[in-house]
Amino acid sequence: MPGTGFMTSALLALAVASTSATASAADTDAKLRAELERVAQQRIYFGHQSVGNNLLDGVRQLASKAGVPLRLTESTSASGVPPATFGHTPVARNGDPLLKLQSFELAMGQQPAGLDIALVKFCYVDIGSDTDAKALFARYRASMDNLKAQHPGTTFVHVTAPLTIAQDGLKAFLKNLIGRVPYGVVENRRREEYNALLRQSYQGREPVFDLARAESTAPDGAAVTVVWKGSASPAMTPAYTDDGGHLNAAGKLHAARELISVLASIPTRQTPGAAR
Repeated sequence: MPGTGFMTSALLALAVASTSATASAADTDAKLRAELERVAQQRIYFGHQSVGNNLLDGVRQLASKAGVPLRLTESTSASGVPPATFGHTPVARNGDPLLKLQSFELAMGQQPAGLDIALVKFCYVDIGSDTDAKALFARYRASMDNLKAQHPGTTFVHVTAPLTIAQDGLKAFLKNLIGRVPYGVVENRRREEYNALLRQSYQGREPVFDLARAESTAPDGAAVTVVWKGSASPAMTPAYTDDGGHLNAAGKLHAARELISVLASIPTRQTPGAAR
């Protein structure tokens, strides 16, 4: 029958493609499960605010779907985090990044807490249009240097500041006409200045969770940017947020997946006297 050979070949091609997609999904699931199992054995402490809660929601969902018993608990101090636990605490307060650093230092304590991993995250409201990114990063770096000296067995993960969407549509068009900057453009530029300093200092030397890059990478892999006066800067992917700044259901899973990969890549902490 004419065309039978073509139809058979097409069906075989579809079957091969379907099988390949299924195998790829299975490989991805197996990798995620292995990474979650590794993270579940670590003693972690995370200082954060609302976007951090979004991330933890994503971690919970991924762990539940993978069937990995990952224990998350809130603790006001690093020393209160049990072994094999992802501990976390809110750091005071939004809009005051220096106070957040002080809050995290206090929660970490001055004596080694036996943690494997620790990290603190700023929020998008902590860096605005008038923020001195260089001064803020200098204070962050000094804080991390101090904490690393006090907790020599703990690996500190550095987190880029999250972004917001940039205003678009009619309001942005009208602002452009009268020479005003649409909301989110300058703010995201300041955040990117801070994030560039963080990447330059730590990328390739110490673990970095690039939350800003995850947020500004669309589901198809494209970089989301906004251009103002001929210069582009990253902005949050609209598909990852419902309010312009916090992570929605899709954003939580996307960013949490990146966080898990970073945490799982950190070598297991060697305790004194342990075999090497």
